[in-house]
Amino acid sequence: MNTSSVEVTITINNVRRTLSVGPDETLLTALRRASYFSVKYGCGNGDCGVCTVLLNGKPVRSCQVKAAAVAGAEITTLEGVSQNEKLHPVQQAFVETGAIQCGFCTPAQILTAKALLEKNADPTEAQIR
Repeated sequence: MNTSSVEVTITINNVRRTLSVGPDETLLTALRRASYFSVKYGCGNGDCGVCTVLLNGKPVRSCQVKAAAVAGAEITTLEGVSQNEKLHPVQQAFVETGAIQCGFCTPAQILTAKALLEKNADPTEAQIR
């Protein structure tokens, strides 16, 4: 990083990490530099949602969040969803129903569904949309 970089300590997938980030670096870029490759780059302006991660349990478009602004936060990427090599129930449901498609959008879809179901275990179709 350049001389204007800052150290940001965050918890990523239950592991406390300190990352050196630039003042304008996005959370998306910082996570990918730290080898969290389930976080994808899509449009870069927050419209497509493929860069979605959970920030303190809520879905956010990581391309729209400055990495320096998340000090102390808890971030969850797809790499942190399964436990003890066992798929999370949302991941298992995606597999069982063939909801994988090409897989590029799947990490963001799983994280968004996980957050919704943790907030509301029985959402209506309108809430899902």
